[in-house]
Amino acid sequence: MPTIHLTTVIHAPLERVFDLSRSITLHKKSMSHRQEEAIKGRTNGLIAYNETVTWRAKHLGKMRELTTKITAMRQHEFFSDEMTDGDFTHMSHEHHFKEIGNGTVMIDIMDFGTPYGWFGRVFEKIYLQKYMTKLLQERNNTIKEFAESEKWRVILD
Repeated sequence: MPTIHLTTVIHAPLERVFDLSRSITLHKKSMSHRQEEAIKGRTNGLIAYNETVTWRAKHLGKMRELTTKITAMRQHEFFSDEMTDGDFTHMSHEHHFKEIGNGTVMIDIMDFGTPYGWFGRVFEKIYLQKYMTKLLQERNNTIKEFAESEKWRVILD
């Protein structure tokens, strides 16, 4: 079971970063190169506690669907989403936010597992962990880009 741990410093207010991280609209922009779209549940705006979203996107040469649910949320501090349906055996993603003097530290902790026994474990180690890390970094870079400029107004206003 791989675990990804990313820390991103964003020079923007905590509340803005927290809300951009929950934005379905911004997530779609960050994953447009994967043809990702929200097709069920919360499909735009800010996802909230106990809500679900089903994503459809092209990954590894195939269109795939993944449904996640927000299972915990502390306003402006933390939220967690977990897969309820998809190709993984499990997937959970914690989003932590801490205010610092010149902005916000955003910490992602994601763990996931794949089926297919030993083959799945090898696939996780040699390919999938890097692939998933890159996707999270792309998402975080988009959040940073929007939060640190005036672009955030298009998403949150």
